[in-house]
Amino acid sequence: MPKRPTPRSDNLRHALAQEAARIMAEHGIADFLLAKRKAAQRFGVEEGAVLPKNVEIEEALAQYQRLFDGDSHLESLQAQRRAALAAMRRLREFEPRLVGPVLTGTATRHAQVQLHLFADCAESVTLRLIDLGLTHEVTEKRVRMDPVRVRAYPGLRFEIEAQPIEVTVFPPEGIRQAPVSPVDGRPMRRASASEVEALLAAS
Repeated sequence: MPKRPTPRSDNLRHALAQEAARIMAEHGIADFLLAKRKAAQRFGVEEGAVLPKNVEIEEALAQYQRLFDGDSHLESLQAQRRAALAAMRRLREFEPRLVGPVLTGTATRHAQVQLHLFADCAESVTLRLIDLGLTHEVTEKRVRMDPVRVRAYPGLRFEIEAQPIEVTVFPPEGIRQAPVSPVDGRPMRRASASEVEALLAAS
């Protein structure tokens, strides 16, 4: 029978979530598991059961950014979203969608703008970047599609408006099935260019 959480373990999990959030915000770490391990190491914690969930760390990160980063976080986030929209407009034929922390609002100043594109072959995206005169790097992204299935998709990295952009290229039918979010395990939220425009206008 699993142990019931005690007030002490709840407090420790909360403290670990806050420390992991601080590490992500200050050191630009995007990997939740790595941030958890660093926080646990700092607190001398070895028991896995007491480690916070990713969603708890994301909530702590949002709180940290409100308390300690304030206007600077909002300015950085707006710059990242403007760069995302500029990239989406230039790559509109691939039906781009914004995903990740820049969409949810918890991106640190070190975060990459993450876009999902949809094309029959990744080379067509590469050729478009060449046409646009954008220096780029070819990458590969491992994406969790459901609790048991992880797939590798082609990707590209480049910069727009001094912001790093990371794109993952899915086949056209991939627009109908979003990968699993590393935060809560649900289908990842995706936003179109018009939705990003609305976010910028609302801010």
